[in-house]
Amino acid sequence: MDLLSDVVAVMRSGRPRSARVAWHAPWGQHFPAVPGSAGFQVILQGPCWLVPPSGDPVALGVGDVVFFPHGHGYALADNPSTPLAGPVCDPLEDAELFVSDFAGQDGPVTVTLCGGYQLDPRHTHPLLRDLPELIHLPARLGHHPELRAAVDLLGNEIGDPRLGADTVVLALLDMLLLYILRAWFENPPAPAKATGWATALADPALSAALHAMHRDPARPWTVQSLAAEAGLSRATFAHRFTTLAGRPPLTYLTWWRLTLAAGLLRQSDALLGQVATRIGYTSEFAFANAFKRQYGIAPGKYRRQNTAGAPT
Repeated sequence: MDLLSDVVAVMRSGRPRSARVAWHAPWGQHFPAVPGSAGFQVILQGPCWLVPPSGDPVALGVGDVVFFPHGHGYALADNPSTPLAGPVCDPLEDAELFVSDFAGQDGPVTVTLCGGYQLDPRHTHPLLRDLPELIHLPARLGHHPELRAAVDLLGNEIGDPRLGADTVVLALLDMLLLYILRAWFENPPAPAKATGWATALADPALSAALHAMHRDPARPWTVQSLAAEAGLSRATFAHRFTTLAGRPPLTYLTWWRLTLAAGLLRQSDALLGQVATRIGYTSEFAFANAFKRQYGIAPGKYRRQNTAGAPT
């Protein structure tokens, strides 16, 4: 898998939820903070305003996408001065995978498509920690066509569900999340380009080394062999990686291997020795020691506490 797919797969937990809502003016809706989540809003019809917890309201139009990677609260309204009501739906709490609803009074209609993803904060990748509280992707002709196509498909599927809708909606929600992240990382705003993971991914040398680690985490990588993947000298690669990724390359590799191990322990019945081999450890003992250093608990106990249905 590539790095971004890996990151999302490891962090995601549970099923995402989504809702298509027709708002009749006047309307104002508060969406509270939901720790351990990420969410989006897409404007399908009509204008509205995004009211963030701080700062000025932002005008949104048809096709605009706003993404909240850290689950911060916000509000939407037909006008910034409209009083705000409590939530009519919570995509993370509603039992249904998707719902279609309406709210407000009898004025002009704005239709939004929202979605929520549950994330495991124990496995948050630094790539996602670097993201701002709010990502706004304005609708622009010719920009992010795959994201626009996924939005259209998801909106149509929720508005008129047919046979197989559950599977289609799940796939589209996963696609939408990846397309949003791809759109941001491929063209981050100027402040984000200076440092951090946005720059690391945009750097062809570092990107090559990162993808090599993610394609084959069990390989006995060294700084020298990773530098060769990057096409850089050992010293240049180590300095650039540490500066942008926030940790030395082998420290990141160890963290990622043990993050993968935690997922295998939760989701498979592989023996501990098999898990160790799959992530690049030559002995179960070395793996257990490294795992305990990162998670503060032995891998066997971690599995017992985090198996589906077990108390955490």
